[in-house]
Amino acid sequence: MSQTQVTAFFEPVTSTFSYVAADPASGRCAIVDPVLDYDSRAARLAMRAAETIADHIRQHGLQVDWVLDTHVHADHFTAATALRERLGGQTGIGENLPVIQRMFREIYNLGPDFAVDGSQYDHLFSDGEAFQVGGLRAWAIHTPGHTPACVCYLIGDALFVGDVLLMPDYGTARCDFPGGDAATLYRSIGRLLSLPPETRMFVAHDYAPDGRPFACETTVAAQRGNVHLRDDIDEDAFVRMRQARDAVLELPAQMLAAIQANVRAGVLPAPEENGVAYLKIPVNRF
Repeated sequence: MSQTQVTAFFEPVTSTFSYVAADPASGRCAIVDPVLDYDSRAARLAMRAAETIADHIRQHGLQVDWVLDTHVHADHFTAATALRERLGGQTGIGENLPVIQRMFREIYNLGPDFAVDGSQYDHLFSDGEAFQVGGLRAWAIHTPGHTPACVCYLIGDALFVGDVLLMPDYGTARCDFPGGDAATLYRSIGRLLSLPPETRMFVAHDYAPDGRPFACETTVAAQRGNVHLRDDIDEDAFVRMRQARDAVLELPAQMLAAIQANVRAGVLPAPEENGVAYLKIPVNRF
């Protein structure tokens, strides 16, 4: 399997890692889970984190094949479309995106004109679908549970897991968002842990427990000892653990604003007659 050159970018407000996965031989790359900065007090978006990625790509003479989201993010705004417009390539996400879109069309009352066919992205990946990043072979692996539309990307020898797994000392994804399911997550994690133990794994978030440095890279072998999975925990025990943990978690700070843009690949709702775009907040819904 080809060696993938992975560069990580950390956005501290949402503790999010974004990645550039590059094929050194061809100079082509994929961007994974890019972030738009959001100032919730001023309701203002900015490109600081995304421009850091764009600067890296320009400085290294890379060409973008793909801008990939692992799921419809609840904790930050995606910069997928913004970076595609600046750098080229195609945006991509899992083919179950329409499931999420239908849920949130109802929650936000987005109306019949809001498309729920996933067409806001350039490509919807089916489970096991192969694609290329330059000369690197890549595959999409559906991993529902955190959301129904989660997908991981194995690009060369590097696996990008989004929120499905966190670092081994922190645990696994929450499952209490609309459409989430802990039993489904357990089975999805099992698929990932069946990959070769030396497979490099890159997580989308880290929260530095016990004051250790922030980290984003681990392996399949290390994840087999994940604090939520060790001692060969069975599915029923995992579900009980996950449900108890999720019951006391707060919603991500940016969720109610970000979701309605992220179901549109990071594009805001169309401006109204005064030229201003508006985000809705569903009251007493969550």
